[in-house]
Amino acid sequence: MTEEFNIEGAENLVAIADQFAQQGKVTDIKAFGSGNINDTFLVALASSEEQHFVLQRINTQVFRQPKLIMQNMCTFTEHVRKRLQHSPLNRRWEVPRVLLTKDAQDHCKDTDGSFWRAISFIENSQSFDTMRDRAQAQEIGYALGMFHNLISDLPPEKLADPLQGFHITPLYLQHYDKVLATANVCNNAEVDYCLRFVSDRQAFAYILENAKAEGKLPLRLMHGDPKINNVMFDIATQQAVSVIDLDTVKPGLVHYDIGDCLRSGCNPVGEETENWESVYFDTDLCQGILQGYLSVAKAFLTENDYAYIYDAIRLIAFELGLRFFADYLAGNTYFKVKHPEHNLARAIVQFKLTESIESQEMQIRNIIKDVK
Repeated sequence: MTEEFNIEGAENLVAIADQFAQQGKVTDIKAFGSGNINDTFLVALASSEEQHFVLQRINTQVFRQPKLIMQNMCTFTEHVRKRLQHSPLNRRWEVPRVLLTKDAQDHCKDTDGSFWRAISFIENSQSFDTMRDRAQAQEIGYALGMFHNLISDLPPEKLADPLQGFHITPLYLQHYDKVLATANVCNNAEVDYCLRFVSDRQAFAYILENAKAEGKLPLRLMHGDPKINNVMFDIATQQAVSVIDLDTVKPGLVHYDIGDCLRSGCNPVGEETENWESVYFDTDLCQGILQGYLSVAKAFLTENDYAYIYDAIRLIAFELGLRFFADYLAGNTYFKVKHPEHNLARAIVQFKLTESIESQEMQIRNIIKDVK
């Protein structure tokens, strides 16, 4: 059991897990994963069929309508299950399943009113925080492509939007302008760099939303958070077998996912480095991810989709930097920080990454053309 749970809490946890344990008796529960939104536990069962499942307490401060998330999850996982039954893949691929309680509900509440749900565990799999090589990059791209492909024929209006405004860059820019108008800005070289960086790219923030409004990019379903550690790899084969963390799946542009996957995957020094000069966008890993992605996604992408891939890669690095910088100016109210300048440092990393992407525009556009 985790430290935060006292004996009473531990008993409560077993009682909650027991609600979802259809296959056997609960034998152990331990804290699981490194997510910083929901509380996540791995439940072990005395069962010959399913030996583990994942139990989560949904953070209702972030997800204010948890029932919508569960409704979405049931809808698209069922859709994917039927598609895979109809046309099976020639390799292992799993979609986390929503587990029901003994009285057939997709969630339960405890005495405090906390919202709990359970999902199947992808056995014999692991995830990674950084990309090791191009072969792994290809698998990450394949996983995102497969995820998009399997839901590409599910009409977006079938799913609710549990996070309004998430990944809509012009809205983050509006928020930034509002914060900046009232912030007590202490000007130094780092802050001045960020202020100038955002100011030079105001018009660029609208590029994908304008393309959507003009009908150039269709509304589809997107994952919303396709960081590389949300891709699970088979321990034996080292092939991608699943994409997890499905709370942010919603109607949107697949370009936000493509940009986010490349932003998180092609920055070898990571988001938390303080050595800004070492930040660069690795085009070799970019080529690997795009090769893997397009090998599956070409089944549903249009000409216009290809035309905006470079912009998506550039935009999402910029968008995250903008969000970090706005949060720094607002007094660190959204992202967890270890020190007062933490969000400023994170913003600079993303802006340096954006600069590296911009300086390699022709090369990235050529990669997209080649792997197409």
